[in-house]
Amino acid sequence: MYFCIRNGNIVSSFNGEITKWPVRLSARTPGFHPGKRGSIPLRATTFNKKNKMANHKSALKRIRSNEKRRVLNRYQHKTTRNAIKKLREITDAKEAQKMLPSVISMIDKLAKKNVIHSNKAGNLKANLTKHVAAL
Repeated sequence: MYFCIRNGNIVSSFNGEITKWPVRLSARTPGFHPGKRGSIPLRATTFNKKNKMANHKSALKRIRSNEKRRVLNRYQHKTTRNAIKKLREITDAKEAQKMLPSVISMIDKLAKKNVIHSNKAGNLKANLTKHVAAL
């Protein structure tokens, strides 16, 4: 069984029925096999007031702000990973020298916000610098 997105809705393969997030599947659902990490994303990305369990205004606000941060962190982390890949693919030394400071800056920002560990940031910067120096 698989899921695809049509016009912002989730469509399941076994009956073609349109469903909204969060989708709840169990072992009893026909054609569903959980696999290693599940057949659907672990987290539903849309929140309604109905499906929040929080009882306090501050907790509701914390849920909203956490979701905003999570999406932004994912975006910045993915952008940085793509920049690192591009830097590793470059064969021209001048281009690599030009791009290296911006990539290092992106890595430092991720480490500062604890998106990645500071040791990982250090290792990435060292390996990228070594790679650029070898060109």
